[in-house]
Amino acid sequence: MATADTVDLGPPHAPKEESLRAFAEVEADLKRELLHLKHTYLKHEPEYFAAVQHLSDSDLTSFSSTDLESVRVAQSAYGIHLLGKIRLPEMPDDGPAYLHVRVFVSDEPAKLHSIHTEEREEPDGRKRYRAVFTKDDPLEWFDT
Repeated sequence: MATADTVDLGPPHAPKEESLRAFAEVEADLKRELLHLKHTYLKHEPEYFAAVQHLSDSDLTSFSSTDLESVRVAQSAYGIHLLGKIRLPEMPDDGPAYLHVRVFVSDEPAKLHSIHTEEREEPDGRKRYRAVFTKDDPLEWFDT
């Protein structure tokens, strides 16, 4: 299994044709999974999607592969892992407005691996949850 320790993750860069094609291949699955995550987390941890809670499902999923702003690529023994930063067009530029997603590419059609959700413990011991990131949040390796 690929991990941050077993792959060499390249630097962030603008997506090239191959990355755009891979994200277009997973777009329907990505939107379906995003809505599933949103509705699941709203029942248990609404903070994950608090930044986009005011958006309708159709507004939340109004992005396309043209909203893919940057990618990072990692090669493993069995394929390529694409990490992508997707801009949610319905969100303002000055706040959380980005999804971080991971796509696996091999000889078969690209497959959505995961949408990044973050659970982090703050210095005061409280937990912070989010699934929507800012422009300044780095696109780093993630498993969830």
